[in-house]
Amino acid sequence: MRRREFVTLAAGATVAWPLTVLAQQTVKLPIIGFLGTATADEYAHFMPGFHRGLSETGYVESQNVALESRFAENHVDRLPALAADLINHRVAVIFATGGPVSLFAASAATATIPIVFANGTDPTKLVERGLLGSLNKPGGNITGASFVSTFLEGKRLALLHRLVPQTAQVAVLIDPDDPDAETKRGQLLETAGRFGIKLQFSDAGVGYDFDSVFATIKRQGSGALFVAGSGLFTSRREQLVALAARFALPASYSYREFTAVGGLMSYGSSLTDGFRQAGVYTGLILKGTRPGDLPIVQPTKYELVLNLKTAKALGLEVSPILLVLADEVIE
Repeated sequence: MRRREFVTLAAGATVAWPLTVLAQQTVKLPIIGFLGTATADEYAHFMPGFHRGLSETGYVESQNVALESRFAENHVDRLPALAADLINHRVAVIFATGGPVSLFAASAATATIPIVFANGTDPTKLVERGLLGSLNKPGGNITGASFVSTFLEGKRLALLHRLVPQTAQVAVLIDPDDPDAETKRGQLLETAGRFGIKLQFSDAGVGYDFDSVFATIKRQGSGALFVAGSGLFTSRREQLVALAARFALPASYSYREFTAVGGLMSYGSSLTDGFRQAGVYTGLILKGTRPGDLPIVQPTKYELVLNLKTAKALGLEVSPILLVLADEVIE
């Protein structure tokens, strides 16, 4: 090769290399929009499950996908604006969690951007509202994972009655903003009627003073507490467990996360696995799968968890039958 040709080729390579690097640096990663009702700290426990699901489909944050998060910080009235903001950021998928209200806000904001949800509402209610065509074939831009806590409330009350059979009145803490609140009330009243239990319902939603609610519950003479399933309650689980301990109330909760921080008993599905499933679906959608072709994921296993340390602090004897039924015993 003559010297002049070599110099020309070398100069061309020198110019092309930075241009190639620049092109690689300006390639935009697909963006997942995270829409949550609670705070960033309150989701810290669950997000590793979501990322694990993403990795199962080949996606890792900051490597080949980006995450843009918006948190309502328990002010659900902010959700519509937060959903609109994510859409303005041209997200490829919206992951909505923390209760059905985040899903409702996302679905009201877009009928085209895929939405993946993870919450504890009865998914058949989403079909009734027209958000899903069916559970097996959602058909639109929405799919996801349901924790299906709604129809478990009656069984959970029965388990609490087995733990404290002498208790004639049970306080029920319920989130008035929960779309399934009335369904849960009906199930609990039906179960209470079978066991001869009196229920004392107490509302506790966003903006409520939980300390005052618990003081009222204690004054009303309830001997135990049933905390109905709610995204708000899950996000404030440490506060609720601490209040139940302060007022010496044997309490039942919907997920293991409550018993892990000192709650007495819980019965429900795995939240972390639900987040993992949502991560898998998000990855599949990024790869080109239509959300309407992905059936709604529902749990196949529910776990009873007992905290014997808390039982001892309350002076309770846990029956051998419950210990046998328990999937996990925290000592």
